[in-house]
Amino acid sequence: MSRRPNPRADLLRQAVAEEAARIMREQGVDDFLLAKRKAADRLGVTDASILPRNTEIEAALVAHQRLFAADRHEADLAAMRRSALEAMRLMSDFQPRLVGAVLTGTASAHSEINLHLFTESPEAVSIRLEERGVPHEVLERRLRYERDRVVTYPALRFVAGRQTVDAVVFPLDGIRQAPSSPVDGKPMRRASAAEVEALL
Repeated sequence: MSRRPNPRADLLRQAVAEEAARIMREQGVDDFLLAKRKAADRLGVTDASILPRNTEIEAALVAHQRLFAADRHEADLAAMRRSALEAMRLMSDFQPRLVGAVLTGTASAHSEINLHLFTESPEAVSIRLEERGVPHEVLERRLRYERDRVVTYPALRFVAGRQTVDAVVFPLDGIRQAPSSPVDGKPMRRASAAEVEALL
């Protein structure tokens, strides 16, 4: 038996998606679940079955950017991608790949540049930054692969241009399998420096 359409639930789901997108855009929240919970709380939605999927929130982000800030968004995105390219050139020995909102085009003014780097020696990345006089912070990032497999990797945060870069360091063979995207659960799209240049 098919589920009967519920127009009120559909409208609420859309409203939560749009509010979550606004929270992500204006407050710099990059966690879909957190933005979704905040939006549901603001709108008084308590039924979890009404909450939108991450892809719906991403679609709301894209729609807002097209409607209200197309020219500005394109200029900001190009500036972020140029900063990403600068960081990728600095990290060229580590086969850098751009991932996330700056690659997909959904980045806001608060977005970070997300890179994946590949080396058997994570310390080598830190040494490269030290040699170039780039202040940085060493962190860890937990990334999901399948539903039940989460792996922790070293990561570094530094600034390129005016943008914060969050670079996760994978072993060399990590280039063969990308972690799952937080948006749709599929393997993350990764772009080389040449591909980022082509986007510009």
